[in-house]
Amino acid sequence: MGTRFKLNPERQREYQLVPRIINPVRLHTAVMLAADEQLRGALTSLQENMPWVQVEMLLDPLSATNYQSPQPKVMLFDDVALNAVAVEQIRQNNRDVILVLLSYNPTIHCSPPAVAREQFPYTAKADLVFAVDRDQFTPEKILPAIARCAEDRLNIEKYSRARRFIFLVVDDEPRWFSQFLPVLYNIIGQRADVMLTRTYEETLRFLFGVEDEVEIYGKNYHLQGHGDDVICLITDIFFPKGDNAGSDAGRHLTYLVKKYYPRIPIIIASKAREGDDLKDLAFIMPKGDIGSLDLLKNYLHDFTGMGDFIIQNRSQTICHRVRNIQGLWEVIVQAEQNAELLHLLEMYGQNDYFSTWLYMHGFRELADFLRPRQDRGQRMITVLKRSIKREMLRMAYTPLIIDGTRIFTLDDLLSALRTKDPAAIQYLSDHDYFSIWLDRHGYSELAEEIRPIHGSGVKLEQTLANIVEKWQSIYQKKK
Repeated sequence: MGTRFKLNPERQREYQLVPRIINPVRLHTAVMLAADEQLRGALTSLQENMPWVQVEMLLDPLSATNYQSPQPKVMLFDDVALNAVAVEQIRQNNRDVILVLLSYNPTIHCSPPAVAREQFPYTAKADLVFAVDRDQFTPEKILPAIARCAEDRLNIEKYSRARRFIFLVVDDEPRWFSQFLPVLYNIIGQRADVMLTRTYEETLRFLFGVEDEVEIYGKNYHLQGHGDDVICLITDIFFPKGDNAGSDAGRHLTYLVKKYYPRIPIIIASKAREGDDLKDLAFIMPKGDIGSLDLLKNYLHDFTGMGDFIIQNRSQTICHRVRNIQGLWEVIVQAEQNAELLHLLEMYGQNDYFSTWLYMHGFRELADFLRPRQDRGQRMITVLKRSIKREMLRMAYTPLIIDGTRIFTLDDLLSALRTKDPAAIQYLSDHDYFSIWLDRHGYSELAEEIRPIHGSGVKLEQTLANIVEKWQSIYQKKK
């Protein structure tokens, strides 16, 4: 697995595996009021994919209006149900609640917020609006992603004191959210949040905490809004800006983000030819094109810290592809004798690439330590080497604990997955412990495959065990 170090036997001690906590508040309940049978049946898929969430089916608008619970929740409505409930009372009775409209209305599917509100005023009651239908956007396919999006929004808006890692998705059409969100969550797992915005003004408030661009000023602009937490912007070209529902606001947004947050990778998700003019500033992903989602996955892995650590030279050619922390150590050692590589690493440090990649791969404490630093030259090399070496030394003494048993190797993990209490396995799976531990030990490919898998009982145990056994064989052949 690369460079290894040995601890002094007299100083050996175990270190605690610190979980990656994206959302400190987890959804407890999903409540639905809907006349449509297909929608009601989709709650089963939500339970299968998010087994920690309890589901409740309500029978009438009055029970929804009067619903009260202290637990964090998402309340799901179809068009008829949302039109019939008193959302003001729901919000008064429930401190942590996100209201979601699952609309079968084709006009709402492709309309910006102002147009939808004018024709169908009840849409303004919802925090999130998604498209559902009998074919492409079937509820059972998209409901788990919708619930996750509701949980993300709740945490970002109310529990955002801790640093976050946010994918900001900007589009005015609910049908794009319904198509794209399941794909995006399958890629990112529980490593980052997703925030949806539908207008230029809403996006401006989220990124900069201001109502007008003229209010963005000085060196402290990043202290307002959530721009400092965004690790990727995915935006359409055309969405509302002011009274212009069809403005090319995405173009202006791209220039604005590049000006103030040049580290943020930008993806233009649009079939409009106007996006081609921005190809030097953003990755262009034509909506609906065959293969575009595979390209998206590769791009996100390479440029948001989720896959390999990519180092590009001035001509944007990839000169180093680092798969794990041992590989990062080796590149830093090379930089001591390579002035050009040293300069690239200085730039990467200034743009916060080290800490983002480390955080995504389970090294939270190291990422927090490096993030505020702006060291350069030999001082930067010294700090990186010392910090990374310390983490590499600790890895061999950081066990994954399953039902009281300490796991240090893939053999240990496979044995535990076949013998331990399914409830203990599910808890660790729900909270992303497996992938964090695997990432820290350099098994990034296995972590990637295991990350989005959730479930319960013997089926979950068998699925995880089969994946670990497959990759165990692959890693043995590489030795």
